[in-house]
Amino acid sequence: MKRHPNDLAIFGSPPAFSDKLFVGRPSLGDRARFLERLNDILDRRWLTNDGIYVREFEKQVAGIVGVRHCVAMCSGTTALQIAIRALDLTGEVIIPSFTFVADAHVLEWQRIRPVFCDIDPTTCNLDPQKVEEAITERTNAILAVHLWGRPCDTERLAEIAERRGVHLLFDASHAFGCTHNGRAIGGFGELEVFSFHATKMINTFEGGAVTTNDDDLAETMRSMRNFGFAGFDNVVRLGTNGKMNEVSAAMGITGLESLNHLVEHNRQNDRCYRDGLQGIPGIEVVSRGSTGQSNCQYIVIRVDPENGLPRDRLVEILCAENIIARRYFYPGCHRMEPYRTLYPEFEGKLPNSDWLAQRVVTLPTGEAVDSEQIKVISSVIRCAMTHGAEIEDQLSASS
Repeated sequence: MKRHPNDLAIFGSPPAFSDKLFVGRPSLGDRARFLERLNDILDRRWLTNDGIYVREFEKQVAGIVGVRHCVAMCSGTTALQIAIRALDLTGEVIIPSFTFVADAHVLEWQRIRPVFCDIDPTTCNLDPQKVEEAITERTNAILAVHLWGRPCDTERLAEIAERRGVHLLFDASHAFGCTHNGRAIGGFGELEVFSFHATKMINTFEGGAVTTNDDDLAETMRSMRNFGFAGFDNVVRLGTNGKMNEVSAAMGITGLESLNHLVEHNRQNDRCYRDGLQGIPGIEVVSRGSTGQSNCQYIVIRVDPENGLPRDRLVEILCAENIIARRYFYPGCHRMEPYRTLYPEFEGKLPNSDWLAQRVVTLPTGEAVDSEQIKVISSVIRCAMTHGAEIEDQLSASS
């Protein structure tokens, strides 16, 4: 029996919000400044191919994260693909299963076997001890993810990578503007990859970048993103079209001008959520850790199913109130196709990843959400969780 959304709306009809509140609604920055840049691009008639806005965006990103090189790309996925090819990775690469599926796809796409590794249930990042145990003679690299902007244990991973002779790179898609032990995320490992997709902290509509202190690696990636060219008409290596265009870069520069404002707004939202959700039975706000500053882009809660209201039911209730919460990163890459068919050996071997995938919810935040809306969202969650068993009983009786 399919329920109408109003059957789940605990505040009745109409829902709590007339417009939907989404996770990751884009921040636009100063529209007037962006349109000025757009008109300048049109006047110059230089729309792509390493124009002045791409070069300026790269310079600013490199300065913020404290590295010598930023290589801008058309997407974070393309940036990771080119980085993997530039490092000449082969064989097997250790990655978390509890991450966005692009991390697995970019490896499998290049005929590299992803080896799914379990996470620490507290940090939600790769467990270094599990990484150590997963390394074999076929292991070529470790691809770690700063999940939700919380830094990985970069020191332990770097020690393991150096001692075992494997590459170390990071997916920093969630971590632009975050720090770890006094250093900006972006300068750890051999390279780090950022996403500047529309939903990210800084967006270029679609876009990404690789940051590194390796001069040769940066030069290789600049060539690879432009079909392997070195100079005007000299192709020196295999390449593809991974370039960022000028309009995307102009959007990125506009966003960077508002970075401090965005971070402060997110921190206010974070404080409001933590106050509003405090003491709700079965709800725990995921910690951001204590090793650095967070951009506070993601508000993540864990739902205890023993409380009487399952996580998925809470998501249904929130959506019925036009609060579009998400189950990140359900059900885990190892349980998605093609990986559950290609690599069935990971079934039952990642208990922490499976445990977290059944409990996590991300809530709306960013510029599109304010403190008053957060109070309402928190009150919906409090009501749902406080009366969880009653809600389940009523829904069972009506089905």
